[in-house]
Amino acid sequence: MDVTAVESTTLAVVTYDEARELLRLEFRSQAVYQYLDVPAIVHQALLSSPSKGRYFNQVIRGRFAYQRVS
Repeated sequence: MDVTAVESTTLAVVTYDEARELLRLEFRSQAVYQYLDVPAIVHQALLSSPSKGRYFNQVIRGRFAYQRVS
């Protein structure tokens, strides 16, 4: 698992399990969501994006199945 604390007004921590294609996002609001079947290239692009919140909204939100983690 790759765990990365990020500088973002939206996201706090990005965790990715490449074997399972599981992207876990911890938001600044402390909500945590897991996104399923996310290709590694999407994870890499998120980390390299100058605006992680914008990338999330444009590429991830609404495009991958997800579940909230309690």
